[in-house]
Amino acid sequence: MLITNATLVTWGPTPQILPNQALRLAGDRIVEFGPLAALAAPDLDEEVLDARGQFVMPGNICAHTHFYGAFARGLAIPGDPPKDFPEILARLWWQLDRSLTLDDVRSSALVCLADAVKHGTTTLIDHHASPNAIDGSLDVIAAAVQAAGLRACLCYEVTDRDGPERMRAGLRENVRFAERLAAQPIPELAATFGLHAGLTLSDATLDACRAAYAGGFHVHVAEHEADEEDSLRKSGLRAVARLERHGLLGPQTIAAHCVHIDPAEAERLAATGAWVTHQPRSNMNNAVGAADVEGLLARGVRVALGNDGFSNAMWDEWKAAYLYHKAAHRDPRRAGGGVIVQMAVTNNAALAGLFFPQAPLGVLAPGAFADLIFVDYHPTTPLTVGNLPWHLLFGAESSMVTTTICAGRVLMRDRRLLFLDEAEITARSRELAAGVWQRFAQASA
Repeated sequence: MLITNATLVTWGPTPQILPNQALRLAGDRIVEFGPLAALAAPDLDEEVLDARGQFVMPGNICAHTHFYGAFARGLAIPGDPPKDFPEILARLWWQLDRSLTLDDVRSSALVCLADAVKHGTTTLIDHHASPNAIDGSLDVIAAAVQAAGLRACLCYEVTDRDGPERMRAGLRENVRFAERLAAQPIPELAATFGLHAGLTLSDATLDACRAAYAGGFHVHVAEHEADEEDSLRKSGLRAVARLERHGLLGPQTIAAHCVHIDPAEAERLAATGAWVTHQPRSNMNNAVGAADVEGLLARGVRVALGNDGFSNAMWDEWKAAYLYHKAAHRDPRRAGGGVIVQMAVTNNAALAGLFFPQAPLGVLAPGAFADLIFVDYHPTTPLTVGNLPWHLLFGAESSMVTTTICAGRVLMRDRRLLFLDEAEITARSRELAAGVWQRFAQASA
């Protein structure tokens, strides 16, 4: 494919904004770009796609999400509103995930994947839970990802909260899926090993997971004070130190949230090379506080940006992060545009690259993955590399994404989805969600 009439935003170590460019793709990679006259003439089999002057940039990346949460939208929790995050877990999320069947898992994943295509998010790292539909659940999600044409890393959430049998089933599901991909690789799919959080995991379970899997882990850490308090009761150690004692931290481990860790824990995360993901919209919604992302970055912790199951319009997450820390600290200097780009572009690309190492992600460069979006943004003030973050924060909207390409395959063109039937997905989701809500209400009664 040859993309013409593009204004390229390259990102990468030395970002550039290049008007009047053409970009050549072959298979799932970028081959070359430059002025059209400088590129080799298109061959007879090469499709030509006119960007019509739009910005063409790498697709967005989501470092932590939950496809299974799609059916929570509009769901009423019986009784008084939950007073804190532990109650939100017990009364909403742990009742919702128990209400899911494999059909629900497939449908909720497709809802989120269609949303991602529409809003230009091409790579996602998911964390799944469905205690009454564990076996094969990652295959179901993987099939949905393949149907959507996106790139995703998947895992199942191991926990003790549903009993030892389901804990062992979750462990097996992680191992089985990882072994499946190792035996028969699928370029746009990857696996890691999911853990809920220390507060629902015994020492024996942590050891069993470490023994079962040689790679990294994807685990919630200190999202609320309850996780730290539970860890101290169980082990005399704070949450990060407890995970480290069990050998679960390392350069392939994702520690989601880390809102209530202390400086010593931050130092341990940096020393082990573990990643932290920040989810500001979720943290605000759950009233758990604001993670010290700038302090973590200053200590050398690699902090990436996720959405925790909120919409896959990742620029909305950028904007939330930019504003949240200013309000939380009453300091307009906090979380500047450079910090947001470091998390959402540089670090997200590096984290995703651990799972998809065959080519660079998050950059327009020869040899990089051809994961691209067209953005119909018409800046009303001068746009430069220096002020690009603020144009995206204050001017661009995810609705401006008109075309989404992943692995060289056009998934949406001029805002029309090419491989997913959004009307059918929506109708099926509405039908299945009614049954989930009924089971949720019965379980909550």
